[in-house]
Amino acid sequence: MQISPPEPTCGADEQVVRHALSMENSLSETGIISISGYLPRRRLARKAIVDANRWANPALSAMGSGHRTICAHDEDSLTMAVEASRSCMVAAECFDAQVVQFASTTPPFTDRAASVMLTEALSLPDTVRCADVTGNLGSGSVALIQALESSRNTLTVASDKRMAKIASAQELAFGHAAVAVATGSENLIARFIASHCTSVDFIDHYRSTGMETDYFLEDRWIRDEGQMKVVPLAIEALLEKSGCAASDIHHVAIAGVSRAAMRQIAKRCGIDEATLVDPLDTECGFTGSAHALLMLCHAIEAAGPNEKVLLLNFAQGTQVLLFETTDALIDVRASSTIKSQLECGFDDQNYLRFLSFSEQIKVDWGIRAERDNRTSMSAFNRHRKTITAFIGGKCTKCGTRQFPKGQCCVNPDCRSFDTLVDEPFQNKIGKVKSFTEDWLAISANPPLMYGNVQFDDGGVIMMELADFELGQLAVGTPVRFVFRIKDRDPKRNFHRYFWKAAPTNTSGE
Repeated sequence: MQISPPEPTCGADEQVVRHALSMENSLSETGIISISGYLPRRRLARKAIVDANRWANPALSAMGSGHRTICAHDEDSLTMAVEASRSCMVAAECFDAQVVQFASTTPPFTDRAASVMLTEALSLPDTVRCADVTGNLGSGSVALIQALESSRNTLTVASDKRMAKIASAQELAFGHAAVAVATGSENLIARFIASHCTSVDFIDHYRSTGMETDYFLEDRWIRDEGQMKVVPLAIEALLEKSGCAASDIHHVAIAGVSRAAMRQIAKRCGIDEATLVDPLDTECGFTGSAHALLMLCHAIEAAGPNEKVLLLNFAQGTQVLLFETTDALIDVRASSTIKSQLECGFDDQNYLRFLSFSEQIKVDWGIRAERDNRTSMSAFNRHRKTITAFIGGKCTKCGTRQFPKGQCCVNPDCRSFDTLVDEPFQNKIGKVKSFTEDWLAISANPPLMYGNVQFDDGGVIMMELADFELGQLAVGTPVRFVFRIKDRDPKRNFHRYFWKAAPTNTSGE
């Protein structure tokens, strides 16, 4: 009989080293603290697109069911990012962001940091490190991996407002959305287990510099030569790296592929089809660099504690991530879930209005629209905190709140000078004190709605109203405040942002 030698025992020093390494690994554990998505309330019925373009492309009729999300005239990738971030940071409570990442293929400016604009709109300190990630539809998932592999508290936001050619299949398939993810090492709702990336210059589509829309290749070729050859190998590699089996995964989100391809991939990888996350294509559409994180958000909102969630994004290769939810998920939920937003959008049947919003057709707005709309950059710089962060003032002597801040208290019984301190207004609730529906003023979505808004704890401001339909406004209507495009300067290709009063409920009814 052969006797095996005894297992070597660890010396005291080696045990100390192993304990230290174990403590270091536990301390360096990262994951998701909160995640929130934002879908524009306006939903364009695909039937409206089909009815308008059937004469040019009868094949579109097969894609005419459901809706797609569309930005209003005063929304873009930045305004959506602000809304998603505000919801995310509320759910994360005292989240102290050290890094802000903005991921998009459609940033509002080619050379102006959207991440910095986002940081200022959120009233974050100027010591936050900002980064813009762009260039392909994998930018959102790549940015998230970078955040998770860092030890710093990071707010990663992916947002896209993609355009498509009129009467194209993409016009029906696309949607607009944003997702914000707060990551760090404390109070995790989902623990980061592993990631795997492949980088493949497989060209399923592209958009050259200076172009507004993408050029797409043939669907079957993309599926057979791209998705089916790249995606299964990436999933298998992640499972091997993490030590998990396909049967261990409770939720599988695969972005950037069709529903049919999802099922084929699941079958090839031994994934239960029942675990596949809804791709959100029916009532939302494919939302570009935000879509992978949108599906992840939807999966986590539906998950229970201690469930594994796999996310794969097909874009210039693959980005695959694996998470496990924690017990903290029960107590940290977004104030407005993806499901609830999908259920209460505003049904829009006006295809021409959508084209006008995306500036794909030019509407004659009359002589008043011919004015020069130049922005005074020096004035903007002086009042940047007031405009971008919606910061007003509070009198330290009498407690009166006012917007803008000013040097003198507006309370007639006080009128003190130099007694005002900064007072954030963006998270307040207000009510409509008076309003006008103005058909003569210039508006990209007439009538222009504006009026006096009284804040819940004091202060009155004359401002624009957003997301109300004709006839919905009434004195006393409660409102919240949203970051939107204020005005455009087409001559210099510049536009300004400010805050507007919007319905407190998602539907605006």
